[in-house]
Amino acid sequence: MVLSEYGHLLPAYRRQAALPDAERIAWIRADRWLDFEQARGALARMEDLLAYPPRDRMPCLLLYGDTGMGKTKIIRKFLRDHPASFDKAAGVTTMPVVAMQMPAEPIERDIYGELLVSLGISGPIDGATHRQKELCRSLLRSMGARMLIIDEVHAMLAGSFRQQRIFLNAIRFLANDLKAPLVCAGTDLARQSLLTDPQLAERFEALHLRRWADDRFLTQLLSSLGALLPLRRPSALETTAVRKRVLELTDGVTVRIFRLIETVAAEAIHSGAECITKESFEAEGLVLPLVAMTRKAEERLLRRAAG
Repeated sequence: MVLSEYGHLLPAYRRQAALPDAERIAWIRADRWLDFEQARGALARMEDLLAYPPRDRMPCLLLYGDTGMGKTKIIRKFLRDHPASFDKAAGVTTMPVVAMQMPAEPIERDIYGELLVSLGISGPIDGATHRQKELCRSLLRSMGARMLIIDEVHAMLAGSFRQQRIFLNAIRFLANDLKAPLVCAGTDLARQSLLTDPQLAERFEALHLRRWADDRFLTQLLSSLGALLPLRRPSALETTAVRKRVLELTDGVTVRIFRLIETVAAEAIHSGAECITKESFEAEGLVLPLVAMTRKAEERLLRRAAG
């Protein structure tokens, strides 16, 4: 096929439309970054914090929202933009941004253990907690860390009140010691947990990742997807009917939207339809990709039947 036939796709993605079906479906299912306004805002604020000059009380950021709103993807994109580097001549690793995941419980030893793993220290770490702490401090300084990111910070609530206080004191100490900003990410529970420490909460600004609504931002997102999915016919993703159906099935949660569009796009290739329309979301054999979406669809069907 002639690539110019796929004028509904952006030029960079027309070649994929000419691939065999199995390769196109694999391409659709591959993990990739797709830019959207809320993500751009979060990344821009993190860039601003990274460039902030060292001071005694560094500003910090809480990135919060419902599960599936893309917090972890934003963090990974920021890490790709600011990767670690190794100077072979000097034998020195530089890591401007260090990201760790909150351990299952806010136990101080586990906190430093997760941080050491993020710094590239693998294997069991022997020694008392205070030695781990000093090793973390030394490595963070030697690697030139200028930002510390903690994902899934709401997991601190799994611990006792005392453990939560220890965790909050530990991250405040690291921020003070490094004179570097903290970025914490999690659900709304993360915001509530930080509010339990007034001194720490005063340093944080909160950026809320809102669920998608039926507005121009959702239209832009769906239009962007339609311009890169390797389907051989134009889709109707940005139409009012499709937008409303997508929101009905996903409740505006980012990961659900992407999984749903991925599913109907793959089915459009399997069926030979080669495009996504409102009917794509009504197909009798459509298997919704997430349990939460299936439950919502069943609830709506029951309400319609009762009405």
